[in-house]
Amino acid sequence: MGFSKALESSTFLLPSMALILLYTVSGHKGSESPIEWSTKNHVDMQEPRVTETDTAKQNDPEVKAVLEKMAAAGINRPSTVADVRKAYLFYPKLSGTREPVFHVEDRQIPGPAGSITVRVYSPNSTTGLPVLVFFHGGGFVAGNLDAYDNPLRSIANRCECTVVSVAYRLAPKDKYPAAPEDAYVATKWVAEHASTLGVDPDRIAVGGDGAGGNLAAVVALRARERGIPRLIFQVLIYPVLDASAMRPSWFTESNAPTVTRDVKHSLNSAYLPITARLSDPYVSPIRAHTLSNLPPALVIAYGGEDPMRAESEDYARRLTQDGVAAKISLYPSAIHGFFLMAGDLAAGRKCIDEVAMSLKKAFDVKSRARS
Repeated sequence: MGFSKALESSTFLLPSMALILLYTVSGHKGSESPIEWSTKNHVDMQEPRVTETDTAKQNDPEVKAVLEKMAAAGINRPSTVADVRKAYLFYPKLSGTREPVFHVEDRQIPGPAGSITVRVYSPNSTTGLPVLVFFHGGGFVAGNLDAYDNPLRSIANRCECTVVSVAYRLAPKDKYPAAPEDAYVATKWVAEHASTLGVDPDRIAVGGDGAGGNLAAVVALRARERGIPRLIFQVLIYPVLDASAMRPSWFTESNAPTVTRDVKHSLNSAYLPITARLSDPYVSPIRAHTLSNLPPALVIAYGGEDPMRAESEDYARRLTQDGVAAKISLYPSAIHGFFLMAGDLAAGRKCIDEVAMSLKKAFDVKSRARS
């Protein structure tokens, strides 16, 4: 069933806007060192385990400094779509020094409702490189290619892979299912034009953070359903996985400095039409009947009892139970958006390194398997 058809056939009406909750939430402050919690690691196939590499601290000086900068810029505790968009114009100031890349090019590709802009990062002149198709975060209403330029340059260089960043349609102008339609079409385009891009059609991964993590998970589900394109890995960075947001922690842990209940309401009403079903797996990937036959996953989470951490852990467990290799890496001190804050947060730099190395390992495993 296509995105539009699924929407048209839905019978679930969203609750009143007073009960609608946001997809994203901030984390707690603490140490920048990640806790790795693996469920059937995609390379080592280890048993579930928890390994704490550092104790989370309540007052991380780096996080405190970032929050002070955000407060000075007027972007902490957002309550409207406009506030979120303002924040995503500020985040690049925290992303550090831009790395040179061999070649960067913006392209227009055909989409379901006009052209889609993609930015292609090539780390060198080699052909047949693996490729990551990346979807930016921003609560489905904000974010753009420029905001994610720095971390994606770093990933392209460190992983030695091509990165294709996708500027999908944003709400409220284009509500669901516009964003997942664009995300899937762009990924399929990459596979179909691999020779033009100089990439390997058998080594394609998808990834994203926040709302973009949702889109990466949805593209993996859609590719499994359609049989194309063939994906070998997914990187889900504090992904939005359950639109219902009815876990107890959404009520007890949802007023951190980088997000508020008001903005949760605003983003849901902006993205979802009134007829959307919160149980639709293309809205809430964790609601899929089965996660079997999906590509292996790296799932990155943050904070202590934060709702998105719980969603991520549940998703990794579901993947494992359904026979898919998955790994969770927890950054206990980090806050929402830390992937974009590598200039100010050690957690952001570690996250970029972990994403690049995990992708490289997955791509290398695929190469060896073909040899």
